[in-house]
Amino acid sequence: MKRGDLFRVYKGSPNDTKDFRVFVVVSRQILIDSKFSTVICAPIYSNYNGLSTQVLIGIEEGLKHESAIHCDELISLRKTMLTNYIGKLSEDQLNELNKALKISLDLEM
Repeated sequence: MKRGDLFRVYKGSPNDTKDFRVFVVVSRQILIDSKFSTVICAPIYSNYNGLSTQVLIGIEEGLKHESAIHCDELISLRKTMLTNYIGKLSEDQLNELNKALKISLDLEM
């Protein structure tokens, strides 16, 4: 498992209206590689509102259609839930993800 990997997860959130949701791993690699049981992920939705905290992705990453990573909705998921690998982000998309995360967490650029 690497930062930027996409996984289809069954009921990632109890409030989710869908049975399955795709998430991208956003935790730092040292945490992912550790024995810690969870990682921080961002959900991917088919809607895009043009917010600076959203990153556009699509078919090239293994999705069925154009979608967006929503960095304002971070969630901690158990690593054991992340078994259905979909694809990964490119380096450019990882850079966009980093920018969106900084904005969503109000960190200095």
